[in-house]
Amino acid sequence: MPARMAFGDQEVASLMSAVDYYRANEQDPPYQGHFEELYCEAIADFMGGGYADAVSSGTAAVFVALAALDLPPKSEVIISPVTDSGPLNCIILQGFVPVVADSAPDSYNMGVEQFLERVTPNTSAVLAVHCAGEQLEIDLLVEEAHERGIKVLEDVSQATGAVWKGKKLGTFGDIAAFSTMYRKTLSAGASSGFVYSLDIDTYHRALAHADRGKPIWEAGRLNLNDPGLALFPALNFNTNELSCAIGHSSLNRLQESIDRRVSFLSSLIPLIESNSRVCRPYAFNTDFSPFFYPIFVDADKLACSKIDFAKALIAEGIDLHPDYGCVVRCWTWAEPYFSDDFMTTNAISTRDRSFNLFLNERYGEEEVQDVISAIVKVENFFSKS
Repeated sequence: MPARMAFGDQEVASLMSAVDYYRANEQDPPYQGHFEELYCEAIADFMGGGYADAVSSGTAAVFVALAALDLPPKSEVIISPVTDSGPLNCIILQGFVPVVADSAPDSYNMGVEQFLERVTPNTSAVLAVHCAGEQLEIDLLVEEAHERGIKVLEDVSQATGAVWKGKKLGTFGDIAAFSTMYRKTLSAGASSGFVYSLDIDTYHRALAHADRGKPIWEAGRLNLNDPGLALFPALNFNTNELSCAIGHSSLNRLQESIDRRVSFLSSLIPLIESNSRVCRPYAFNTDFSPFFYPIFVDADKLACSKIDFAKALIAEGIDLHPDYGCVVRCWTWAEPYFSDDFMTTNAISTRDRSFNLFLNERYGEEEVQDVISAIVKVENFFSKS
């Protein structure tokens, strides 16, 4: 299967432009510099307005966004059932209590009903993850949360550029976090991310939490080299100029990358439905921003396990993950930190019945046929007689 377009000519040109800029000015590349300003302005324009701050990683983006919500100490934060360990760690390390909600049936995304089942009088926020490029019902979730005085942090790390009811994901909640690390559809280098909000006061708090409590927006009036002017204790999550230059170019072709991925799935899904007796597509709509794509397997029709079926597809040259490890409630190390022993049965069931097909913007009709041929071949071999 073809590798993604990770580093195109435009990224190389932008990277060298940043190098040449600071070489010509005989200046060390700073943080909060010229290329970060251009990048963040472009992000805000892509999102349809608002404010963005580039940071050092997706986890840093979640940490900063959560801190910017200014939540009551030791309050409860509801978290989606399927995510990387970074968001959970942000909740724990800031002294909040993580409450894991389940997904909707046949989904990796938290359902609104499942969210409401986990709300308590101590709930201060919800960390809502848009997993695999799929949109959760974020408008309804935000409405229900705000009616109860609960703040919403959207984690759009796997769904940058996705749209829900005509609006970009990340524009619904109080604040949003994005990862732009390597492998993401929008990539700014090895480890990077950004925080986004439509509200300027929330954005200002995020700026300060990203840079040691400094009131960055007062840079023209105050000497920000004086640590005594910090507003509160905070860490340094600044990114760098070279990453921002790369990210800006990646952003310029983000919509094209999304469109190509959507086109691949739009061709693949009907063929799975018409050619496979064992596999069933995950939910899909053309406003997704596909990161990977889950495919369900009916193991009752096979003389092997779902994992062995997926491994056989790998042997046929199909890039995929047989068994997703990002189901939060399955992490033994995290058990002491959870609010209770609630198990996310829908999320676990979705993981146990599916594999994750990898994809990128270079996948086309040839790869559609490769995937279908491999599925048909493997299920014919393993089908129960």
